[in-house]
Amino acid sequence: MENNYQEEERYFKAKKRVEEIKGFYGNLISYVVVNIGLMVVNLLTSPQYLWFFWPMLGWGIGVVFHGLKVFNYMPFFGKDWEEQKIKEFMDKEQQTKNTWQ
Repeated sequence: MENNYQEEERYFKAKKRVEEIKGFYGNLISYVVVNIGLMVVNLLTSPQYLWFFWPMLGWGIGVVFHGLKVFNYMPFFGKDWEEQKIKEFMDKEQQTKNTWQ
């Protein structure tokens, strides 16, 4: 019974991970398509001022951070940090509960 539960838990973690990766690639594809469209509009309407760089830069920063998070390259606020903070909060709550008993 316990082994079945562990398999199910592993499956849901893997499924969540795949959905995160899919979300990143969806964001990346949207970024490329929309920014190509903005570049075309900019070059056709006002080629003397290249404004399409600004949304490309802003959204690009977001895409980079999204990728860092999804592929666990963030030294801060990664999965290890989350697990450590969860454990810390649970331990603190348990200490508070034990103090008042």
